[in-house]
Amino acid sequence: MNLELEDRNCVILGGSRGIGRSIAIGFAKEGANVAICARGEEALAETESVLKKSGVKTYAASCDIGDPEALASFIQAAKDAFGSIDILVHNASALALGPGLEDWSESIKVDLMPAVNACEQVIPWMTEQGGGSIILISSVSGLECDPVPNYGYAAAKAALIVYAKKLAVMHAPQGIRANAVAPGSIEFPGGVWAHMKEAQPEFYEMVRSGIPAGRLGTPEEVADVAVFVASPRANWITGECITVDGSQHKGMR
Repeated sequence: MNLELEDRNCVILGGSRGIGRSIAIGFAKEGANVAICARGEEALAETESVLKKSGVKTYAASCDIGDPEALASFIQAAKDAFGSIDILVHNASALALGPGLEDWSESIKVDLMPAVNACEQVIPWMTEQGGGSIILISSVSGLECDPVPNYGYAAAKAALIVYAKKLAVMHAPQGIRANAVAPGSIEFPGGVWAHMKEAQPEFYEMVRSGIPAGRLGTPEEVADVAVFVASPRANWITGECITVDGSQHKGMR
């Protein structure tokens, strides 16, 4: 299927590892130009190198998206590099999974507010050019509750889902679509679940066995959905939260 993404300009917040990296590569394989940011310069450079092999325009910069001014500068630089922004993907997370107030603060600062700040910046541009697509990467933790006290993380992920729905309703007249994608437990080298598998194998096995599909997901499986939903081939999909979890969240009820 031709996703009609050739020469589209995409910005991905948190695009150097895991799900964000796979989304960036997915867009590049479809011929889209890709701008990515992250804090880790080594992983960022490695991902940029992979993107360039697809022959598309790329832009990569180290950025703490929790700093509104730094985020705004990155997004402006991406627009300057490409000329426009057609697709915005917010994927970054502080992964502040504890119960404390500092976890709340980090989740709001990194998981939620950068999405708001980025949308406030790009929506006027998208409106002027006649439309655009926004994807907010949430989590099944924002849909159902499991017995883990990650209050701030779950609340921020739930807020992203509602925010995407609200954006979809408010900006449909401008041709702007907004959707959330809610992954379940996703495993990749160097990620949280790869660490859990080594450090807490009993907990890992408990989670794995609770997924009806019998395994954890991969970043590529999430990316395939995100890239399609962002593409023009999904023009009649907006205001949705699409789970990519092997039915994991059904067992969390």
